[in-house]
Amino acid sequence: MTIPRKTQRGHTLLELAISAALGMLIVIATISLYRGQRLAYDRATESARLREAASNALDLIAQQVQMARFMPAGLDASDASTALFGCSSGRPVGSDAAPTCETLSSRSDGILIRYGADTISTWPSSSGSPTDCLGQISAGERITNRYYAKASSSTVEPELYCEGSGKPGTGQPMVEGIERLRIGYWLQGAPLSVDAAAISKDRWPFVTAVDVCVLARGDTPSATARPRYVDCDGVSAVSADGRVRQAFRRRVALRNGPEQP
Repeated sequence: MTIPRKTQRGHTLLELAISAALGMLIVIATISLYRGQRLAYDRATESARLREAASNALDLIAQQVQMARFMPAGLDASDASTALFGCSSGRPVGSDAAPTCETLSSRSDGILIRYGADTISTWPSSSGSPTDCLGQISAGERITNRYYAKASSSTVEPELYCEGSGKPGTGQPMVEGIERLRIGYWLQGAPLSVDAAAISKDRWPFVTAVDVCVLARGDTPSATARPRYVDCDGVSAVSADGRVRQAFRRRVALRNGPEQP
């Protein structure tokens, strides 16, 4: 009895081509899905980084603004130096008694804040002495802190700087990613806020509130994308370097009321 052989049949060239095409489609779809998820993750991470930097910067400045004009009981109040002073597109320089403005290429505004020094209004040092914004022991009965934003001379990355009275003339970075400060001031009885340049020297004691805006910049540049953003002046702009930017705002009322005109 003869047992019939089973017929063996190989794949045709057409079937192999179809299989290869389907496999390629699956690979392309998988890569596209991965890239989409990776892009969404990167955007979420960048957004979180911007918000954290902006929140830290706004918290630091807001806490200081609220302290302006504070005088502990028993402290000599005869010092007539201004407790609040600002610069438009510049940083405060010079003495506390007669501050002036130095232009910044970053076009960042700057602000000077001054208040009485004690261990309640500041973080005390290990020896129990009042300190400035950088933790430096500040000589005298007043703390003076000056805030502004500029690019770091070493990394070229934008940062929020503070210069404290513990070491006048030497600013140190506080928060990375802050490209610009924009500050508006509310004068007693005024219907709108104004820039620092519009306030005469004798009107600074009558500031009742401060509008602070920080423009935060992302870390990762894009070679192809040019994201749009709205800056602190409310102007729509295009990011020339491909980095994400976002403006964050806060209004801060001075706790220690203005002098009566």
